[in-house]
Amino acid sequence: MMAELKLRSKDPDSLRRIIQSALSERLQSVNTGIKRTEERLQEFETKYQLSTVEFISRFNNDEFSHNFDFDEWIGESRMLAHLQQTKEAIEEVDFVN
Repeated sequence: MMAELKLRSKDPDSLRRIIQSALSERLQSVNTGIKRTEERLQEFETKYQLSTVEFISRFNNDEFSHNFDFDEWIGESRMLAHLQQTKEAIEEVDFVN
């Protein structure tokens, strides 16, 4: 579903540039966050010799004892999903006029 947002301004071109700039900066920040989160996930995958998908599946099946690393690993995985959704939302923005 596509939603449309209408904004009114005395200087629509300036407003458009401001919004485009803000979205561009946010996208850059999100991409940096994705890179850092992926690097952190890779550290856990290397340390435990498991993919994140495999780890979460096995963790959810109670195959592991609880530890702080696992809390962090799950948190990083959730953060990556959130950042990827944010990236998609920003990239889908289309200025129609």
